Amino acid sequence: MTDSYRVTDELYLWWLGRPQSPVPIGTLRLLRATRGVSLQYREEWLRNGFALSEDLPLTDIEHRPLERDAAAGAVDDARPDRWGERVVRFIDKPPRLSLLEYLYFAGDDRFGALGVSLSAETYVAHHTGALPQLRDVEEIHELVRKVLDNEPVPQTKRRLIAPGTTLGGARPKALIEIDGAQWVVKFAEPGEPTDAPLIEHACMTLAAEAGIRVASTRPVRLVDGHALVVLRFDREGVGESAQRTHAQSALVALRAEGSPVGYPELAQLLRRRAPVPLAKDHMRELFRRMVFNILVDNTDDHEKNHVLLMDDAQQLLLAPAFDVLPAGQGLGYQQMRVGQNGADSTIENACSEAALFGLAPDEARKEAAQVAQVCSGWKAHFAEVGVGRSDIEYLSQFIDRDFLREQREESNAAPAKRPPRARRS
Repeated sequence: MTDSYRVTDELYLWWLGRPQSPVPIGTLRLLRATRGVSLQYREEWLRNGFALSEDLPLTDIEHRPLERDAAAGAVDDARPDRWGERVVRFIDKPPRLSLLEYLYFAGDDRFGALGVSLSAETYVAHHTGALPQLRDVEEIHELVRKVLDNEPVPQTKRRLIAPGTTLGGARPKALIEIDGAQWVVKFAEPGEPTDAPLIEHACMTLAAEAGIRVASTRPVRLVDGHALVVLRFDREGVGESAQRTHAQSALVALRAEGSPVGYPELAQLLRRRAPVPLAKDHMRELFRRMVFNILVDNTDDHEKNHVLLMDDAQQLLLAPAFDVLPAGQGLGYQQMRVGQNGADSTIENACSEAALFGLAPDEARKEAAQVAQVCSGWKAHFAEVGVGRSDIEYLSQFIDRDFLREQREESNAAPAKRPPRARRS
Protein backbone atom coordinates (compact mmCIF):
# COMPACT_ATOMS: atom_id res chain seq x y z
CA MET A 1 0.00 0.00 0.00
CA THR A 2 1.26 3.52 -0.85
CA ASP A 3 2.05 5.41 2.37
CA SER A 4 0.86 8.77 0.99
CA TYR A 5 -2.58 7.45 0.04
CA ARG A 6 -5.44 7.80 2.50
CA VAL A 7 -9.04 6.84 1.83
CA THR A 8 -10.92 9.77 0.36
CA ASP A 9 -14.03 10.34 -1.71
CA GLU A 10 -12.32 13.07 -3.78
CA LEU A 11 -9.31 12.99 -6.07
CA TYR A 12 -8.21 15.33 -8.85
CA LEU A 13 -7.99 14.93 -12.60
CA TRP A 14 -5.05 16.47 -14.50
CA TRP A 15 -4.14 16.99 -18.15
CA LEU A 16 -0.74 15.48 -19.06
CA GLY A 17 -0.55 16.15 -22.79
CA ARG A 18 2.81 17.76 -22.06
CA PRO A 19 3.85 15.90 -18.91
CA GLN A 20 6.42 18.50 -17.87
CA SER A 21 3.56 21.00 -17.52
CA PRO A 22 0.55 19.26 -15.92
CA VAL A 23 -2.71 21.22 -16.00
CA PRO A 24 -5.50 20.67 -13.44
CA ILE A 25 -8.84 19.69 -15.00
CA GLY A 26 -11.21 19.18 -12.11
CA THR A 27 -12.44 17.13 -9.18
CA LEU A 28 -13.32 13.43 -9.21
CA ARG A 29 -15.90 12.32 -6.66
CA LEU A 30 -16.95 8.84 -5.61
CA LEU A 31 -20.68 8.23 -6.02
CA ARG A 32 -21.39 5.64 -3.37
CA ALA A 33 -24.96 4.90 -4.49
CA THR A 34 -23.90 3.84 -8.01
CA ARG A 35 -20.26 2.95 -7.29
CA GLY A 36 -19.35 5.45 -10.00
CA VAL A 37 -17.10 8.51 -10.24
CA SER A 38 -18.19 12.01 -11.30
CA LEU A 39 -16.17 14.91 -12.72
CA GLN A 40 -16.57 18.62 -12.05
CA TYR A 41 -14.35 20.93 -14.10
CA ARG A 42 -12.31 23.68 -12.46
CA GLU A 43 -13.02 27.27 -13.45
CA GLU A 44 -9.64 27.56 -15.19
CA TRP A 45 -10.37 24.49 -17.31
CA LEU A 46 -13.82 25.83 -18.18
CA ARG A 47 -12.12 28.98 -19.50
CA ASN A 48 -9.13 27.45 -21.27
CA GLY A 49 -9.69 23.71 -21.67
CA PHE A 50 -11.85 21.50 -23.88
CA ALA A 51 -14.56 18.89 -23.45
CA LEU A 52 -12.85 15.57 -22.69
CA SER A 53 -15.72 13.77 -24.44
CA GLU A 54 -19.04 14.84 -25.90
CA ASP A 55 -20.92 13.92 -22.73
CA LEU A 56 -18.57 16.13 -20.67
CA PRO A 57 -19.32 19.60 -22.08
CA LEU A 58 -17.64 22.63 -20.56
CA THR A 59 -20.38 23.46 -18.08
CA ASP A 60 -20.12 24.18 -14.38
CA ILE A 61 -21.99 21.12 -13.15
CA GLU A 62 -21.05 17.79 -11.63
CA HIS A 63 -20.98 15.39 -14.58
CA ARG A 64 -22.24 11.98 -13.45
CA PRO A 65 -22.10 8.70 -15.37
CA LEU A 66 -25.41 7.19 -16.43
CA GLU A 67 -24.20 3.62 -15.80
CA ARG A 68 -23.31 1.93 -12.54
CA ASP A 69 -19.65 1.10 -11.84
CA ALA A 70 -18.46 3.67 -14.38
CA ALA A 71 -16.66 7.00 -14.38
CA ALA A 72 -18.01 10.04 -16.19
CA GLY A 73 -17.31 10.21 -19.93
CA ALA A 74 -13.69 9.97 -21.00
CA VAL A 75 -12.57 9.51 -17.39
CA ASP A 76 -13.77 5.92 -17.68
CA ASP A 77 -10.92 5.22 -20.12
CA ALA A 78 -8.38 6.29 -17.48
CA ARG A 79 -9.18 3.27 -15.31
CA PRO A 80 -7.04 0.11 -15.47
CA ASP A 81 -8.20 -2.91 -17.44
CA ARG A 82 -9.15 -6.19 -15.77
CA TRP A 83 -5.52 -7.30 -15.52
CA GLY A 84 -4.59 -3.90 -14.11
CA GLU A 85 -7.29 -4.17 -11.47
CA ARG A 86 -5.89 -7.56 -10.50
CA VAL A 87 -2.41 -6.06 -10.16
CA VAL A 88 -3.76 -3.22 -8.00
CA ARG A 89 -5.51 -5.68 -5.70
CA PHE A 90 -2.48 -7.95 -5.42
CA ILE A 91 0.45 -5.51 -5.43
CA ASP A 92 -0.85 -2.21 -4.03
CA LYS A 93 -3.51 -3.61 -1.71
CA PRO A 94 -5.39 -0.30 -1.25
CA PRO A 95 -7.49 0.01 1.89
CA ARG A 96 -10.63 0.24 -0.25
CA LEU A 97 -11.42 -1.13 -3.70
CA SER A 98 -13.73 1.47 -5.19
CA LEU A 99 -13.44 2.79 -8.75
CA LEU A 100 -11.76 5.88 -7.31
CA GLU A 101 -8.92 3.73 -5.96
CA TYR A 102 -8.55 1.92 -9.27
CA LEU A 103 -8.30 5.26 -11.05
CA TYR A 104 -5.58 6.44 -8.69
CA PHE A 105 -3.52 3.26 -8.60
CA ALA A 106 -3.52 2.96 -12.41
CA GLY A 107 -0.55 5.29 -12.00
CA ASP A 108 1.26 7.85 -14.09
CA ASP A 109 1.81 5.60 -17.13
CA ARG A 110 -1.90 4.93 -17.74
CA PHE A 111 -3.28 4.94 -21.27
CA GLY A 112 -3.99 8.37 -22.77
CA ALA A 113 -3.21 11.84 -21.45
CA LEU A 114 -5.20 12.01 -18.21
CA GLY A 115 -3.69 11.74 -14.76
CA VAL A 116 -5.17 11.28 -11.28
CA SER A 117 -3.63 13.19 -8.38
CA LEU A 118 -3.96 13.31 -4.61
CA SER A 119 -3.69 17.11 -4.78
CA ALA A 120 -5.76 19.75 -6.58
CA GLU A 121 -2.81 22.14 -6.76
CA THR A 122 0.17 19.88 -7.49
CA TYR A 123 0.21 16.76 -9.64
CA VAL A 124 0.86 13.97 -7.12
CA ALA A 125 0.35 10.61 -8.84
CA HIS A 126 0.86 7.01 -7.86
CA HIS A 127 4.41 6.37 -9.05
CA THR A 128 5.86 2.90 -9.59
CA GLY A 129 9.46 3.78 -10.42
CA ALA A 130 11.59 3.52 -13.53
CA LEU A 131 10.28 1.32 -16.33
CA PRO A 132 11.93 -2.07 -16.88
CA GLN A 133 13.84 -2.81 -20.08
CA LEU A 134 13.60 -5.44 -22.79
CA ARG A 135 16.15 -7.57 -20.94
CA ASP A 136 13.72 -7.80 -18.00
CA VAL A 137 10.88 -9.49 -19.93
CA GLU A 138 11.68 -13.01 -18.72
CA GLU A 139 11.78 -11.79 -15.11
CA ILE A 140 8.49 -9.93 -15.60
CA HIS A 141 7.00 -13.16 -16.94
CA GLU A 142 7.96 -14.92 -13.73
CA LEU A 143 6.39 -12.15 -11.64
CA VAL A 144 3.21 -12.41 -13.70
CA ARG A 145 3.13 -16.11 -12.86
CA LYS A 146 3.43 -15.22 -9.16
CA VAL A 147 0.48 -12.84 -9.41
CA LEU A 148 -1.59 -15.48 -11.21
CA ASP A 149 -0.69 -18.05 -8.56
CA ASN A 150 -1.18 -15.62 -5.65
CA GLU A 151 2.44 -15.93 -4.61
CA PRO A 152 4.23 -13.04 -2.86
CA VAL A 153 6.05 -10.56 -5.12
CA PRO A 154 9.23 -9.06 -3.60
CA GLN A 155 8.88 -5.36 -2.78
CA THR A 156 11.95 -4.54 -4.88
CA LYS A 157 10.39 -6.16 -7.96
CA ARG A 158 6.94 -4.59 -7.84
CA ARG A 159 7.95 -1.77 -10.20
CA LEU A 160 8.21 -4.34 -12.99
CA ILE A 161 4.42 -4.70 -13.28
CA ALA A 162 2.37 -1.64 -14.24
CA PRO A 163 -1.43 -1.72 -13.86
CA GLY A 164 -2.62 1.01 -16.22
CA THR A 165 -1.12 0.37 -19.65
CA THR A 166 -4.12 -0.51 -21.84
CA LEU A 167 -7.84 0.09 -22.22
CA GLY A 168 -9.34 -3.35 -21.86
CA GLY A 169 -8.62 -7.01 -21.35
CA ALA A 170 -7.60 -9.63 -18.83
CA ARG A 171 -4.44 -10.84 -20.58
CA PRO A 172 -1.31 -10.46 -18.39
CA LYS A 173 0.79 -7.51 -19.46
CA ALA A 174 3.33 -4.96 -18.30
CA LEU A 175 5.10 -1.88 -19.59
CA ILE A 176 8.73 -1.67 -20.69
CA GLU A 177 11.03 0.84 -22.32
CA ILE A 178 12.98 0.15 -25.52
CA ASP A 179 15.31 2.89 -26.80
CA GLY A 180 13.39 5.50 -24.85
CA ALA A 181 9.96 4.50 -26.21
CA GLN A 182 7.25 2.75 -24.21
CA TRP A 183 6.02 -0.69 -25.29
CA VAL A 184 3.30 -2.85 -23.76
CA VAL A 185 4.50 -6.41 -23.22
CA LYS A 186 1.78 -9.07 -23.36
CA PHE A 187 1.97 -12.67 -22.18
CA ALA A 188 -0.05 -15.80 -22.83
CA GLU A 189 -2.81 -16.63 -20.41
CA PRO A 190 -2.48 -19.82 -18.37
CA GLY A 191 -3.82 -22.89 -20.14
CA GLU A 192 -3.97 -21.37 -23.63
CA PRO A 193 -3.61 -24.12 -26.26
CA THR A 194 -1.40 -22.02 -28.55
CA ASP A 195 1.48 -19.54 -28.48
CA ALA A 196 -0.99 -16.63 -28.47
CA PRO A 197 1.55 -13.75 -28.38
CA LEU A 198 3.31 -15.02 -31.51
CA ILE A 199 -0.06 -15.62 -33.19
CA GLU A 200 -1.09 -12.06 -32.39
CA HIS A 201 2.12 -10.78 -34.03
CA ALA A 202 1.33 -12.90 -37.10
CA CYS A 203 -2.24 -11.61 -37.22
CA MET A 204 -1.21 -7.98 -36.82
CA THR A 205 1.34 -8.21 -39.63
CA LEU A 206 -1.21 -10.00 -41.81
CA ALA A 207 -3.61 -7.11 -41.18
CA ALA A 208 -0.94 -4.71 -42.42
CA GLU A 209 -0.78 -6.74 -45.66
CA ALA A 210 -4.52 -6.11 -45.96
CA GLY A 211 -4.03 -2.35 -45.97
CA ILE A 212 -4.79 -1.82 -42.28
CA ARG A 213 -2.66 0.42 -40.08
CA VAL A 214 -1.46 -1.55 -37.08
CA ALA A 215 0.57 -0.81 -33.99
CA SER A 216 4.18 -1.98 -34.32
CA THR A 217 4.78 -5.39 -32.73
CA ARG A 218 7.80 -7.55 -31.92
CA PRO A 219 7.78 -11.12 -30.60
CA VAL A 220 10.13 -11.82 -27.70
CA ARG A 221 11.34 -15.35 -27.18
CA LEU A 222 10.83 -16.78 -23.69
CA VAL A 223 12.03 -20.04 -22.20
CA ASP A 224 8.57 -21.36 -23.00
CA GLY A 225 6.79 -19.66 -25.89
CA HIS A 226 6.81 -15.95 -26.58
CA ALA A 227 5.80 -12.57 -25.25
CA LEU A 228 4.68 -9.79 -27.57
CA VAL A 229 5.72 -6.15 -27.28
CA VAL A 230 3.39 -3.55 -28.80
CA LEU A 231 4.50 0.06 -29.33
CA ARG A 232 2.25 2.57 -27.61
CA PHE A 233 0.41 4.79 -30.08
CA ASP A 234 -0.78 7.23 -27.40
CA ARG A 235 2.77 8.59 -26.99
CA GLU A 236 4.74 10.80 -29.37
CA GLY A 237 8.49 11.05 -28.87
CA VAL A 238 10.77 9.24 -26.47
CA GLY A 239 11.84 9.58 -22.87
CA GLU A 240 10.34 11.94 -20.32
CA SER A 241 9.68 14.57 -23.00
CA ALA A 242 7.29 12.30 -24.92
CA GLN A 243 3.93 13.98 -25.43
CA ARG A 244 0.76 12.10 -24.51
CA THR A 245 -2.29 11.86 -26.73
CA HIS A 246 -5.81 12.05 -25.37
CA ALA A 247 -7.61 8.85 -26.35
CA GLN A 248 -11.17 7.57 -26.23
CA SER A 249 -12.32 4.01 -26.63
CA ALA A 250 -15.14 3.38 -29.09
CA LEU A 251 -17.23 2.51 -26.03
CA VAL A 252 -16.78 5.94 -24.46
CA ALA A 253 -17.04 7.88 -27.73
CA LEU A 254 -20.22 6.15 -28.92
CA ARG A 255 -21.80 6.23 -25.48
CA ALA A 256 -21.08 9.96 -25.30
CA GLU A 257 -23.11 10.65 -28.44
CA GLY A 258 -25.86 8.20 -27.46
CA SER A 259 -25.20 5.71 -30.27
CA PRO A 260 -25.33 1.91 -30.14
CA VAL A 261 -22.00 0.12 -30.18
CA GLY A 262 -21.35 -0.85 -33.79
CA TYR A 263 -18.92 -0.53 -36.67
CA PRO A 264 -21.36 1.55 -38.79
CA GLU A 265 -21.97 3.89 -35.86
CA LEU A 266 -18.21 4.28 -35.33
CA ALA A 267 -17.77 5.03 -39.03
CA GLN A 268 -20.40 7.77 -38.80
CA LEU A 269 -18.66 9.21 -35.75
CA LEU A 270 -15.46 9.40 -37.80
CA ARG A 271 -17.36 11.08 -40.63
CA ARG A 272 -18.52 13.72 -38.17
CA ARG A 273 -15.43 14.19 -36.00
CA ALA A 274 -12.38 13.22 -38.06
CA PRO A 275 -10.43 15.85 -40.04
CA VAL A 276 -12.12 16.26 -43.42
CA PRO A 277 -9.05 15.17 -45.48
CA LEU A 278 -8.80 11.92 -43.46
CA ALA A 279 -12.40 11.02 -42.65
CA LYS A 280 -13.13 9.01 -45.81
CA ASP A 281 -9.87 7.04 -45.57
CA HIS A 282 -10.47 6.22 -41.90
CA MET A 283 -14.04 5.10 -42.59
CA ARG A 284 -12.81 2.87 -45.40
CA GLU A 285 -10.08 1.44 -43.19
CA LEU A 286 -12.60 0.70 -40.44
CA PHE A 287 -14.59 -1.30 -43.00
CA ARG A 288 -11.44 -3.29 -43.85
CA ARG A 289 -10.82 -3.97 -40.15
CA MET A 290 -14.35 -5.24 -39.71
CA VAL A 291 -14.02 -7.62 -42.68
CA PHE A 292 -10.56 -8.75 -41.55
CA ASN A 293 -11.81 -9.50 -38.03
CA ILE A 294 -14.65 -11.55 -39.51
CA LEU A 295 -12.39 -13.59 -41.81
CA VAL A 296 -9.68 -14.40 -39.23
CA ASP A 297 -12.25 -15.30 -36.56
CA ASN A 298 -11.35 -12.34 -34.35
CA THR A 299 -14.64 -12.23 -32.49
CA ASP A 300 -13.10 -10.46 -29.47
CA ASP A 301 -13.33 -7.15 -31.35
CA HIS A 302 -15.16 -5.39 -28.54
CA GLU A 303 -15.60 -1.65 -28.24
CA LYS A 304 -12.50 -1.13 -26.07
CA ASN A 305 -10.34 -2.69 -28.78
CA HIS A 306 -11.04 0.29 -31.04
CA VAL A 307 -9.57 3.65 -30.09
CA LEU A 308 -9.91 7.24 -31.27
CA LEU A 309 -7.09 9.73 -30.74
CA MET A 310 -7.82 13.43 -30.26
CA ASP A 311 -5.68 16.00 -32.06
CA ASP A 312 -5.01 19.60 -30.97
CA ALA A 313 -8.17 20.77 -32.76
CA GLN A 314 -10.28 18.23 -30.78
CA GLN A 315 -10.85 16.18 -33.92
CA LEU A 316 -10.84 12.39 -33.64
CA LEU A 317 -8.54 10.05 -35.54
CA LEU A 318 -8.83 6.28 -35.83
CA ALA A 319 -5.90 4.81 -33.92
CA PRO A 320 -3.86 1.92 -35.36
CA ALA A 321 -5.37 -1.53 -34.90
CA PHE A 322 -4.25 -3.52 -31.86
CA ASP A 323 -5.23 -6.64 -29.94
CA VAL A 324 -6.09 -8.53 -33.14
CA LEU A 325 -5.93 -12.33 -33.10
CA PRO A 326 -8.20 -15.31 -33.76
CA ALA A 327 -10.50 -15.96 -30.83
CA GLY A 328 -10.56 -19.69 -31.52
CA GLN A 329 -14.21 -20.03 -30.57
CA GLY A 330 -16.07 -20.13 -33.88
CA LEU A 331 -18.84 -17.95 -32.51
CA GLY A 332 -20.13 -16.68 -35.83
CA TYR A 333 -20.83 -13.20 -34.47
CA GLN A 334 -18.73 -10.16 -33.59
CA GLN A 335 -18.81 -8.11 -30.39
CA MET A 336 -20.00 -4.98 -32.23
CA ARG A 337 -22.84 -4.51 -34.68
CA VAL A 338 -21.72 -5.25 -38.26
CA GLY A 339 -24.76 -4.44 -40.39
CA GLN A 340 -28.44 -5.05 -40.95
CA ASN A 341 -28.17 -8.56 -39.48
CA GLY A 342 -26.74 -7.32 -36.24
CA ALA A 343 -23.37 -8.75 -35.25
CA ASP A 344 -23.45 -11.76 -37.64
CA SER A 345 -19.96 -12.53 -38.95
CA THR A 346 -20.67 -12.44 -42.68
CA ILE A 347 -19.36 -10.37 -45.57
CA GLU A 348 -22.94 -9.94 -46.75
CA ASN A 349 -23.80 -8.36 -43.42
CA ALA A 350 -20.68 -6.19 -43.53
CA CYS A 351 -21.66 -4.84 -46.97
CA SER A 352 -25.30 -4.31 -46.04
CA GLU A 353 -24.67 -0.80 -44.71
CA ALA A 354 -21.75 0.14 -46.96
CA ALA A 355 -23.04 3.68 -47.36
CA LEU A 356 -22.42 4.35 -43.67
CA PHE A 357 -18.73 3.70 -44.35
CA GLY A 358 -18.78 6.10 -47.30
CA LEU A 359 -18.70 3.20 -49.77
CA ALA A 360 -20.89 2.35 -52.73
CA PRO A 361 -22.01 -1.32 -52.81
CA ASP A 362 -19.46 -2.27 -55.49
CA GLU A 363 -16.69 -0.44 -53.59
CA ALA A 364 -17.53 -2.37 -50.43
CA ARG A 365 -17.42 -5.70 -52.29
CA LYS A 366 -14.07 -4.73 -53.80
CA GLU A 367 -12.65 -3.82 -50.38
CA ALA A 368 -13.93 -7.11 -48.96
CA ALA A 369 -12.38 -9.04 -51.85
CA GLN A 370 -9.01 -7.42 -51.27
CA VAL A 371 -9.06 -8.33 -47.59
CA ALA A 372 -10.27 -11.86 -48.37
CA GLN A 373 -7.41 -12.36 -50.82
CA VAL A 374 -4.88 -11.52 -48.10
CA CYS A 375 -6.65 -13.65 -45.49
CA SER A 376 -6.62 -16.64 -47.85
CA GLY A 377 -2.84 -16.74 -47.42
CA TRP A 378 -2.94 -16.72 -43.64
CA LYS A 379 -1.27 -20.12 -43.21
CA ALA A 380 1.75 -19.22 -45.30
CA HIS A 381 2.09 -15.86 -43.56
CA PHE A 382 1.80 -17.37 -40.07
CA ALA A 383 4.43 -19.99 -40.95
CA GLU A 384 6.72 -17.28 -42.34
CA VAL A 385 6.74 -15.35 -39.06
CA GLY A 386 7.44 -18.52 -37.07
CA VAL A 387 4.08 -19.84 -35.86
CA GLY A 388 4.42 -23.58 -35.31
CA ARG A 389 2.70 -26.20 -37.42
CA SER A 390 0.61 -27.52 -34.54
CA ASP A 391 -0.69 -24.02 -33.75
CA ILE A 392 -1.57 -23.44 -37.40
CA GLU A 393 -3.42 -26.75 -37.52
CA TYR A 394 -5.28 -25.84 -34.34
CA LEU A 395 -6.32 -22.45 -35.72
CA SER A 396 -7.37 -23.90 -39.07
CA GLN A 397 -10.38 -25.60 -37.47
CA PHE A 398 -11.73 -22.10 -36.83
CA ILE A 399 -10.32 -19.90 -39.61
CA ASP A 400 -10.74 -22.55 -42.33
CA ARG A 401 -14.08 -23.91 -41.24
CA ASP A 402 -16.66 -23.90 -44.03
CA PHE A 403 -18.44 -20.83 -42.67
CA LEU A 404 -15.40 -18.57 -43.18
CA ARG A 405 -13.59 -20.42 -45.98
CA GLU A 406 -16.62 -20.23 -48.27
CA GLN A 407 -16.96 -16.50 -47.60
CA ARG A 408 -13.32 -15.94 -48.58
CA GLU A 409 -13.74 -18.00 -51.73
CA GLU A 410 -16.89 -16.16 -52.75
CA SER A 411 -15.21 -12.79 -52.21
CA ASN A 412 -12.10 -13.92 -54.09
CA ALA A 413 -14.23 -14.91 -57.07
CA ALA A 414 -14.51 -11.20 -57.88
CA PRO A 415 -11.25 -9.76 -59.32
CA ALA A 416 -9.51 -7.49 -56.83
CA LYS A 417 -6.12 -5.87 -56.70
CA ARG A 418 -4.06 -6.49 -53.60
CA PRO A 419 -4.30 -3.43 -51.37
CA PRO A 420 -1.14 -1.43 -50.63
CA ARG A 421 0.56 -2.56 -47.46
CA ALA A 422 -0.33 -0.17 -44.65
CA ARG A 423 2.44 1.68 -42.88
CA ARG A 424 2.83 0.32 -39.36
CA SER A 425 2.59 2.93 -36.67
